[in-house]
Amino acid sequence: MGHNNRSTGHCQTRKKKSKRASLSLLERIKPNAAGIDCGSEQHFVAVPSDRDPEPVRSFKTFTADLHRLADWLQACGIETVAMESTGVYWIPIYEILEERGFEVVLVNARHVKNVPGRKSDVLDCQWIQELHSVGLLRGSFRPAAEIAALRAYLRHREKLIQDATSHIQRMQKALVQMNLQLHNVISDITGVTGMRILRDIVAGVTDPKALAVHRDHRCRASQAEIVASLTGNYRAEHLFALRQNLELYDTYQQQIQACDVEIERLLQALAANRDDPTVPQPPPRTKKKPRDNEPRFEIRAPLYRLAGADLTQIDTIGPYTALQLVAEIGTDMTRWRTEKHFTSWLTLAPKNKISGARLISSTTQPSANRAAAILRMCAMVAGRTSTALGAYYRRIAYRIGKPKAITATARKIAILVYRVLRGDLDYRDPGANAYEANHRIHTIRNLRNRARQLGFSLVNLETGELASGPVS
Repeated sequence: MGHNNRSTGHCQTRKKKSKRASLSLLERIKPNAAGIDCGSEQHFVAVPSDRDPEPVRSFKTFTADLHRLADWLQACGIETVAMESTGVYWIPIYEILEERGFEVVLVNARHVKNVPGRKSDVLDCQWIQELHSVGLLRGSFRPAAEIAALRAYLRHREKLIQDATSHIQRMQKALVQMNLQLHNVISDITGVTGMRILRDIVAGVTDPKALAVHRDHRCRASQAEIVASLTGNYRAEHLFALRQNLELYDTYQQQIQACDVEIERLLQALAANRDDPTVPQPPPRTKKKPRDNEPRFEIRAPLYRLAGADLTQIDTIGPYTALQLVAEIGTDMTRWRTEKHFTSWLTLAPKNKISGARLISSTTQPSANRAAAILRMCAMVAGRTSTALGAYYRRIAYRIGKPKAITATARKIAILVYRVLRGDLDYRDPGANAYEANHRIHTIRNLRNRARQLGFSLVNLETGELASGPVS
């Protein structure tokens, strides 16, 4: 029994040794790789054990320490670095290493944890370096530095709009507390009529007739209705809240305008660095004015020079929407091998789970991808248009419902964006009627083939002839 116990223990020891050595048997396809575990106060960095007597070091997050980190990596002969996307702590070190010429791979923390085989005595940075050296880590998408700057401005602008909207809601709350039903007679209290009335109320005017004089001629409500809506209880505490929120709303509008100036300056600079397009820009698809929250500067011309294609020719994509898409996905479509890879990255493609040749699930993966959210909004707008995309949306919505139709239409728009930016497509809307006619041809062809397989033939009820010829 003792001998058997010893032999069993020996086998277990051999299994442990072979398990520890299994990772080293993998080919080091990236021998000059390092791993960084990012933190709020310090970063832990690991390099191959043969590059330095102390292959794992920690560096504080101060800028001088980050430059020392980059110097140490260069001294160790490191060419590529992998790090987890931890909050926003990775951004400074990412930008510094990118400027130094390192290939920086930003990794989803979920992907690192899903790789089995990690030992408890291995630091996070060592595990990241080990996985990166054998090619088991895939980098997340991040656009070029110049496009990333444009993306930062546009995301900040969206935050400013959201904050301004919250103050509009608080102004509405103060009005309702005073029983001023202004929102029931005008569509937008921040419009021409609404802002004139709000500024007079804040200035101390409480006479409903004097306030109703500010009615714009385009307002649907009559002056008598506005007078009735502005008859209320003007309490001092609610007027104070209205005044402060109006001042904050004006402040945010000034900040948005300042942000637009910076966006225009950067867009013009980025466009100036590109060659002139060989093909002149097509005329605008529509002549609609910019929406309330959209910038007022010229977007189409510099964006066409920057991207080399006009995304605004795609239905439901206006100049500002095209600018947001370019800021999120960039202009280099070679980052995705095919359009299927692109739609998968957008999480607009079904995530098929197959086991034993049986499809278990094909639901779309939930995601916070901003580009996908923009495309979904475009798909919702497309459903109300008489275009080919609108006809496609309505057909899918009738068959499987509106939520899935939005995803399917967003995926179709994403494919059009991919092809246009690659230069493979000069999009022109064929129209809803052309789409319906083309869909009818495909439907009849499928029915004819199905009937032939079952031993039947289709008969044209109008002419009484067999539907065996070409579909017209």
